[in-house]
Amino acid sequence: MSADVVNLRQFRKQKARSEKEKQAEQNRISFGRTKAEKNLTTALNEKAEKTLDQGRIETSKDDDKG
Repeated sequence: MSADVVNLRQFRKQKARSEKEKQAEQNRISFGRTKAEKNLTTALNEKAEKTLDQGRIETSKDDDKG
């Protein structure tokens, strides 16, 4: 009846490492975006803002006095 001797300190550290790795994997899935994806989103937002500004009607402050 021989049992394997386990160092509890090493066991706890290994378990903590594996938990951190699982959390990191979840974060990569949830929040990770490539630089190209970020640049594409920025470019699309800028284009939409530019298109919106083109349709804006500007009025002078003198017209508001009535």
